Amino acid sequence: MSQVSPGRFAGKVVVVTGAAQGIGRAVAARVAAEGAHTVLVDRAELIHDVAAALAGTSADGATAVGVTADLENYEGAGGAIEEALGLRGRIDVLINNVGGTIWAKPFEHYAPDEITKEIQRSLFPTLWTCRAVLPHMIGQQSGVIVNVASVATRGVNRVPYAAAKGGVKAITAALALEAAPHGIRVVATAPGGTEAPPRKVARGPQPEGDREKAWYQQIVDQTIESSLMKRYGTLDEQAGPIAFLASDEASYITGSVLAVAGGDLG
Repeated sequence: MSQVSPGRFAGKVVVVTGAAQGIGRAVAARVAAEGAHTVLVDRAELIHDVAAALAGTSADGATAVGVTADLENYEGAGGAIEEALGLRGRIDVLINNVGGTIWAKPFEHYAPDEITKEIQRSLFPTLWTCRAVLPHMIGQQSGVIVNVASVATRGVNRVPYAAAKGGVKAITAALALEAAPHGIRVVATAPGGTEAPPRKVARGPQPEGDREKAWYQQIVDQTIESSLMKRYGTLDEQAGPIAFLASDEASYITGSVLAVAGGDLG
């Protein structure tokens, strides 16, 4: 982990969703190293092992706890936020990281139920958790919501995912207007392609056959070509901007979506 700012989140309660692996786990590790009391939310039971490991490496006095929840429905999202409040008493920062392409193929090959599942995976967790945490943040007249969108809103072979992440960008812009009078900032990053270890919990089925593998390769090729740097980013390169936007250093930034994709603006 590079460029850690010790004490930047000291005493703050930070909820990170989708924290069992990938960008979410990297962000949780980053803010914990900077003093945050973290609540890690994921539907995978793996989250409890991640939280336990994080608790052992957090900055002095910082704590970490895992919560299992399915954020694709309001009951799960509301329950996760209530559990976090019960454990920590307040929420200063919510980082919405749940989402990810399930299938990779031209739009005409998507079945209707697959389209629905993509939207449920990559739009509703952010929508529901924002709704669940908002009354609490309004009550304390402070808070930060950082949503994780994507530059894949302009990309090949994942139109439903693009629609969902476009919705995340819209949530960010519209909610920032409503939340600002209550001292709440709402911001987002839009990651590009990101290198990560093999997933312990798969997002969806692996490509089968030459045609599906070729469709996925088209995504990889287009992602690299669209980046001015002609490469994928690293987990640290994604976690750093998210942590910055969540911190008091970004106190005059709201309603903005920061592309973190080597020059690809999506």
